[in-house]
Amino acid sequence: MNAAPNHILIVGGGTAGWMAANLFAHQWKSKGIKVSLIESDVIGTVGVGEGSTPFLKDFFEKLGIPESQWMKEANATYKCGISFPGWSTHTGFDSYIHPFYSTVDSPDVPIFFEQADIRRRSQQAQAHPDHYFVTSKLIKNSLSPILKQDKKNKLDYGYHFDAELLGRFLAKNAVAIGVAHIKDKVTSINLNPAGNIESVTTVDSGVINADIFIDCSGFRGMLIQGALGEKLISYECYLPNDSAVAIQTPLEDMQEIPSETVSAALKYGWAWKIPLMNRFGNGYVYSSKYITPEQAEAELKQHLGISKDDKVKSLHLKWTPGRISNHWKKNCLALGLSQGFLEPLEAPMLNIIQQTCESFIACLEASNFSDHYMPAFNTSINQLIDGTRDYLQGHYKLNSRTDTQYWIDVRENQIISNELSEILKGWYDGRDFNQVLRENLKANPYQKTSWYCMLAGLGYFKSFDQISDELPESDLKENLKLEAQFYTHAEQLRRVSGLG
Repeated sequence: MNAAPNHILIVGGGTAGWMAANLFAHQWKSKGIKVSLIESDVIGTVGVGEGSTPFLKDFFEKLGIPESQWMKEANATYKCGISFPGWSTHTGFDSYIHPFYSTVDSPDVPIFFEQADIRRRSQQAQAHPDHYFVTSKLIKNSLSPILKQDKKNKLDYGYHFDAELLGRFLAKNAVAIGVAHIKDKVTSINLNPAGNIESVTTVDSGVINADIFIDCSGFRGMLIQGALGEKLISYECYLPNDSAVAIQTPLEDMQEIPSETVSAALKYGWAWKIPLMNRFGNGYVYSSKYITPEQAEAELKQHLGISKDDKVKSLHLKWTPGRISNHWKKNCLALGLSQGFLEPLEAPMLNIIQQTCESFIACLEASNFSDHYMPAFNTSINQLIDGTRDYLQGHYKLNSRTDTQYWIDVRENQIISNELSEILKGWYDGRDFNQVLRENLKANPYQKTSWYCMLAGLGYFKSFDQISDELPESDLKENLKLEAQFYTHAEQLRRVSGLG
């Protein structure tokens, strides 16, 4: 590529494919670049999780799509953070919330850092993160992150959504801005003598040529892995979870709809609970080395209060945690499951899709559509995924459960990156933690606040005999103050849906 391409072909739909279609068309439609997406009605999409980080908010803002336009169509709700009950057994630290940090928190967060630093040096301090973040308090009161009056102090937040419905909305929007939607099945990938992808052969549309190909074909990676020979690097030695079972449950009362994702530790992994406008999405992420799919489904049902004989519909998923090395290879970009998958803890995968796509656009823009930045691009995406892997593994290394061999094994696992090892040692040994983070978080997507919240929230301190940091009883005045400032979650969902 030494000039603007005439045609970009995205192979595969789902959230990854249609996010890419929207971003490419938004960026390059004015340059006359044709964007097409081909997907088969026969091949279903895989949606392990239904939550996002605040990056998805940026995605819709970039496209100029207001919440009132898409949230109702995807049964979406607001996400103020993620709670982690059951990961720690330390008194007062049996659960914590990983909040979304905003400038509104600025007065209190330095105090949190100070208190956590005091506690990790074996002195008494109030180091639980739930004391200090606005979104943590919103979660505890089922409030939305939307202020009633003050439009300047906006909070960061994510969303929960129905992945299939979101894909449909994104497809509709992409077609409306000029993306060609081809419903067909790709049967083969055709390379030219230089080893680039020249075209794909389909069942009904024949041969389709393009200049750039985007592989959104899922775990198969039929372009990047199948045709171009890129190999998946397994991360099972870091993150042993390789399976999940998902079950939907009804939403009984929208008035009590929470604004959090719950990631609750179970015997051999953890269970998510995600609120949508019309239901809850639930699932159990686990390692198949410790439990069978049937046992996992039975444990999830028990966790949800469902009779083991109840014939509820369940979806079983299997993957190999890992990534490829070259996400951009020749004239192909891997996006979504084709570039790798870790697990849905902390909802990182949608962020990786979005960052990969936006970085690819930036590299092509900066180089006048050449592959000049390909090596730097691949390095940056690998650092993004590896940094995410380290943060996810940190949760397992810091757990204090002893009820099953699974939790003991993931805590005692010695296969960790040098960066994660240094961060954990630097925190526990009382070193200058800001310096430790500066040296080891150069490309990590999770920065200082996230690491402090996880390390302090799970009670990773030396003085276990004095570790109690019980949360005080809710301050009624403070709760009333919050309720005066923020819409309740249910109220804001009605507002954004045009129902009140």
